[in-house]
Amino acid sequence: MRWWDIEPVLELEKDLFPEDAWSRGMFWSDLAHARGPAATRRYVVAETGADADSDGGAGSGAEPGEGPRIVGYAGLAAAGDSGDVQTIAVAREHWGTGLGALLLTELLRAATAFECTEVLLECRVDNIRAQKLYERFGFEPIGFRRGYYQPGNVDALVMRLNDPSTSVQGTEING
Repeated sequence: MRWWDIEPVLELEKDLFPEDAWSRGMFWSDLAHARGPAATRRYVVAETGADADSDGGAGSGAEPGEGPRIVGYAGLAAAGDSGDVQTIAVAREHWGTGLGALLLTELLRAATAFECTEVLLECRVDNIRAQKLYERFGFEPIGFRRGYYQPGNVDALVMRLNDPSTSVQGTEING
């Protein structure tokens, strides 16, 4: 993800997470730590009509007559030997296509490159679709954060994956 992706990502963010969408500043702040030798973040986007972008984005095929459009994004923060999935989102019309798994695979590859021995994430307790995706990759529930998602006061399920390198073995993203 690059700075010019922020506006289309914000549109998707507000559509998918209307009550607790990230702000423009939150994305800018994280992207500020995603470049250079001291980078501690990895953000990717998925676009229609792109096989893969230069930042590891996964393509999903454009509809006839459509230009490239961001249909998913994901981000990871690394600190020491721990990674944290900051965000992952897929446009509704691409749910069930495997795009979420591709984005998560990219994050786990990044965690491996950052030499993380574990990856944590929070997921809304009512987002069963996401929980099932994370479980397929080996994440296990380890606790709850009460009232984590505001202003809706929705609880978060905290999940952990030990050794992200084993979860992405045998997976391949073209590009």
